Amino acid sequence: MLVVSSLAACVSLSGGQSIVKTEDGVLVSTNNMTLYTFDGDQAGSGKSTCNGGCAINWPPLLVDVNSTSYGSYSIIKRDDGKQQFAYKGKPLYYYSLDKKPGERNGDNALNGAWHIVRM
Repeated sequence: MLVVSSLAACVSLSGGQSIVKTEDGVLVSTNNMTLYTFDGDQAGSGKSTCNGGCAINWPPLLVDVNSTSYGSYSIIKRDDGKQQFAYKGKPLYYYSLDKKPGERNGDNALNGAWHIVRM
């Protein structure tokens, strides 16, 4: 059972979406799907290196043009012009093989290059 704590660290996105922290400190979206970062992305660069086929397997956490950054959260512009949320400068992604809320199948995937995000 996934328990999501409600706390001040909750960040609102577009369309009623939010990022929240689970009881064990992992960041998830409102739908309780786990969020990941990629070692190929350089923190603070404002860029995602996961595009094309990579973004099919690791869909970015997209936000709309009305979303704003807050604290450790920022917004980057992707190569396709869409906006993506980042945490501590690292773009945030879902994993396509996480089918149910709370799954963490992408942690340490592809030779340890993908990681769940902990606060």
